[in-house]
Amino acid sequence: MDIQTFNIAGMILLTPPRFGDERGYFSETFNAARMKEIGISGPFVQDNHSLSCQRGVVRGLHCQLAPHAQGKLVRCTRGSIWDVGVDIRAGSPTFGQWVGATLSAENGSQLWIPTGFLHGFCTLSENAEVQYKCTDFWDRNCERSVRWDDPLLAIDWPVSEKDVILSEKDAAALPFSNVDDWFHI
Repeated sequence: MDIQTFNIAGMILLTPPRFGDERGYFSETFNAARMKEIGISGPFVQDNHSLSCQRGVVRGLHCQLAPHAQGKLVRCTRGSIWDVGVDIRAGSPTFGQWVGATLSAENGSQLWIPTGFLHGFCTLSENAEVQYKCTDFWDRNCERSVRWDDPLLAIDWPVSEKDVILSEKDAAALPFSNVDDWFHI
């Protein structure tokens, strides 16, 4: 397994090996013992699957607060996305910093977004399917959202403001400056 770490502690990009022949390929995408060895711990209790039918769809930036904070192991199984994690851990030396990575059906990479991070992604292709494992159940009362294009974060999104496609919820998300009021994870 290829493992890449970042300047933000806890964020991990992993690419499981693929074993291919004329029929296609086989890849083990999850193994609890191997994940634990590299610092990805469950238990995982919920799997989510989204389909975005257009290029330029942005979903996020979302997180859940304690007591239902979620770690997410994210992969793209059709098309491609640009996936982002933003550190919002109170007292973290990398608070407000972000990591982005391209996940695609072609590269098979997965991004580990630990608890205490905002998460979002932008579709780079038509018909992008994203699947992710979560370490806690979704809870409406613990969910929070931050504007995808907040200037304090300066995320280098691969879509312009005029071309982005957002849900009503994401379009109404609050600025990152509110994080200190919400996110004491």
